[in-house]
Amino acid sequence: MSTESILIALIVGGIGGWLAGLIVKGSGFGIVGNIVIGILGALLSSWLLPQLGLGFDAGNALITSILYAMVGAIIVIVLLSLVRRAR
Repeated sequence: MSTESILIALIVGGIGGWLAGLIVKGSGFGIVGNIVIGILGALLSSWLLPQLGLGFDAGNALITSILYAMVGAIIVIVLLSLVRRAR
């Protein structure tokens, strides 16, 4: 994996995680946490959404990647908040 693609994954993950943090209030994990959650969310949603028949294409690869990261990060944040509450 090239340095450029790693940087793009970090930026897309950060934007997706940040947007998810805005949508799911009260579950902020800081900038590093949002980047990690965004990247994990992008991986999760890029596998899960097509399996469910819910894949989408925004016409622009960057926008689609950010949307996938955001949707996946929302799922991860909700799951993490449920685990926090269980404790």
